[in-house]
Amino acid sequence: MSAPPFIPVCEPLLAGRESQYVNQCLDTGWISSAGQFLERFDGVACSNGTTALHLACVALGLGPGDEVIAPAFSIISTANAIQQSGARPVLVDVEPDTLCLDPRRVAAAITPRTKAIMPVHMYGHPADMDPLLELARGHGLRVIEDAAQVHGASYQGRVLGGLGDLGCFSFFANKLITTGEGGMVVTDDADLAGRLRLLRNLAHGPKRFEHHELGYNYRLTNIQAALGLAQLERLEAIKTAKAAIGDRYNHNLADLDELTLYWGRYRPGCEPVMWMYGLLLPPDRDRDQFMADLKALGVDSRAFFLPLNQQPVYDGTRPGLPDLRGSFPVSEDAGRRGLYLPSGLALTEDQIDRASQAVRQLLGRA
Repeated sequence: MSAPPFIPVCEPLLAGRESQYVNQCLDTGWISSAGQFLERFDGVACSNGTTALHLACVALGLGPGDEVIAPAFSIISTANAIQQSGARPVLVDVEPDTLCLDPRRVAAAITPRTKAIMPVHMYGHPADMDPLLELARGHGLRVIEDAAQVHGASYQGRVLGGLGDLGCFSFFANKLITTGEGGMVVTDDADLAGRLRLLRNLAHGPKRFEHHELGYNYRLTNIQAALGLAQLERLEAIKTAKAAIGDRYNHNLADLDELTLYWGRYRPGCEPVMWMYGLLLPPDRDRDQFMADLKALGVDSRAFFLPLNQQPVYDGTRPGLPDLRGSFPVSEDAGRRGLYLPSGLALTEDQIDRASQAVRQLLGRA
């Protein structure tokens, strides 16, 4: 008897008008950096989430001598975007319940050089934005929201990505809305939006091919925007389907007290989204071995992010790069014990149950 098919960690589901819109691009020849889908795909669209963060930093004028407070637990794009603008990342630990930036620790990290705060809404959970915004107002700081993982989530009735000065999104293949690769910066400041568009497109001057400052080729294509627009039309259905995935995992695993399950752990007044179904293993389990054992049972998984203070590139030995080492216990614990299970929109209930059963089997709770 053959083994059941392997369950991938995230498989996109293109079940709307994606083909129709992409074919319109092909039929009309509008395949590059102009066209109706780019116009309709609102905001300042760009090539990916990392370039969105970098554009945000540069548009705000961040540079050498400036500091930007960011969570220690995040993908390396957070630190890289700050560093590439010329500013310095200043790391702060995260809240254990949400793995988002801890406002109490942010206050202690502000110095005269601090110019911005970059909260990351982690694994679909909103960061605690009101105290962060209050700190920013009190110290004259800008706020760049990394909303790469929270399309359609809200905080106290306000949509994430729209609370700070700038909000940055990713449309990578595993996000709730995908363009394959892609990103976007949003803002309600017309001057900032104009600045972002200038920098995104090589900073062309009043005359084309005349450049008075350094710009970047961070454009998104009309084909990618066509994919994204078709996905955006289905955002509410996507959110509902993803939440159902998280709810079914919770139903299957809730009795396992040795696990920390992150779907459903959120602060009052917030509406998270189920991006990836994350959990923490017991402290005595080898996370990497557990993932290998899952794979042997036909279930893919992914480790949580390696905290930024543990990234080799930021260990202080690389010329021109800062030393971000330090003690961030919550981030380090999550990075050591965390993983997420298959969470893609194409996942079936049977696959969720099989993945859950594999976890139970490896914990001796089948």
